[in-house]
Amino acid sequence: MNNLPVLDAAQAAAQQGGGNQFFVMIIIYVAIFAALYFFLIRPNSKKKKEEAELRNNLEIGDEITTIGGIVGRVVAIKEDEDSIIIETGSDRNKLKMKKWAISTINTVKEKPEQKEAEKKGFFAKFKKSE
Repeated sequence: MNNLPVLDAAQAAAQQGGGNQFFVMIIIYVAIFAALYFFLIRPNSKKKKEEAELRNNLEIGDEITTIGGIVGRVVAIKEDEDSIIIETGSDRNKLKMKKWAISTINTVKEKPEQKEAEKKGFFAKFKKSE
């Protein structure tokens, strides 16, 4: 006796008529491929697309972390070579790296309403307009 109910159903169909066995096996293969696609292939491709978008939206002044663990600030972006130049450390050493080596961008982009609130003061956003 098999442990999987799907295989039990396939075996029962094969014993009853035998004609449905081919269609049941095709359905099982389609279900397995669909499960692999939705659980393994699709999330991986989404992640790669998000990483590519992150690297394309890189700006000068962003703080980044590389896949090797180097933390620095972007000082130049060379689109023709697909590389960047970052500054690291207190003595401002400059390193040239490829864009694919960027792991994360640590700089948080501020929203326009946050900038306005900072200009007016912290409590300005909590005051009621009269």
